[in-house]
Amino acid sequence: MIDESVEIYGNARIGKKPIILENVVIGYPTTDIVKEKEEKDIEKERHRPENKGVILGNSALIRSNTIIYCEVKIGKNFMSGHNVLIRERTKIGDNVLIGTNTVIEGHTTIGNNVNIQSNVYIPINTYIEDFVFIGPNAVMTNDKYPLRTDYELRGPVIRKGATIGANATILPGIEVGEGAFVAAGSIVTKDVPPWKLALGCPARIKEIPPHLKVQNRIGIR
Repeated sequence: MIDESVEIYGNARIGKKPIILENVVIGYPTTDIVKEKEEKDIEKERHRPENKGVILGNSALIRSNTIIYCEVKIGKNFMSGHNVLIRERTKIGDNVLIGTNTVIEGHTTIGNNVNIQSNVYIPINTYIEDFVFIGPNAVMTNDKYPLRTDYELRGPVIRKGATIGANATILPGIEVGEGAFVAAGSIVTKDVPPWKLALGCPARIKEIPPHLKVQNRIGIR
């Protein structure tokens, strides 16, 4: 089911049994595509620039007011909350949940069986592996010196099975190791080794409690 209010740009490939609700935009054009259309002086027609469309797998559920830019690839069993923004050249695997008001700024890879809660911010050039959980209001960053000096934007790398607690902040280029746990509200300024706990502001590395040395329970819905 695709609501009649849904806007689809480009050559989108949408899988079987989608549920796409009110005011969703699929394949939204990037700034360079819009400018190219302006230069060709085709503005008298409805503004719908052509682009490389979205690839969306089977059984997607996309809630109202979500915007997915062009050149995004999403696997099967995708689910979004309301008002999600996914920018261009993002790759998302199977069985992924993206919560309400979350922003993914593009050029990002997200693996399979990933659960990202509401109000999360994920910047350009972030890499997230399988079975990762990211709690609400977590913020990742990719620029060490904003507007002060040239710096290659590098988002965090979140390895398989890691957990990021609510309101945590991860600094640019940080690697959170496999199975690691970042406690709620922590500010992570250095790499977190596999199966360790990062706790505090700035976060200190501690031993993870034995009962938390298990795989995140994220599966196919």
